[in-house]
Amino acid sequence: PDVYVCPRQVCGAWVWILVAATSVSFPLLQGWVMYVSLTSCLFSLLLLLSYLFGFHRNSENWKVLDSLYHGATAILYMSAAVLQANATIRSEAGPHAPLYYQLNCAASFFAFLTTFLYILHAFSIYYH
Repeated sequence: PDVYVCPRQVCGAWVWILVAATSVSFPLLQGWVMYVSLTSCLFSLLLLLSYLFGFHRNSENWKVLDSLYHGATAILYMSAAVLQANATIRSEAGPHAPLYYQLNCAASFFAFLTTFLYILHAFSIYYH
């Protein structure tokens, strides 16, 4: 399951970067996307650091905590990906249509890919 950490972090960072590049045209929709991508990145880094420092050796419920965290984050990322797809559809006819539409399409793709990686991580921890 550790194989998903780096690609998940990179894809999540791309979501944040691409949405920020659109100047957050739809603040209510894309604000949630940016919040989820940034907080999940920070919490994942904290979880990774606690794993690297060996806190998992002192805890009997590490697998449960890890699986629940990644499962809950997958649900939050799914909601963010759906809202980003909605923002993509709305940006088709905006004043900066071609550029923002392409950036939003890429952000939607990476949001769904990151969701998938979180789901894979949660299930691989649970069944490992």
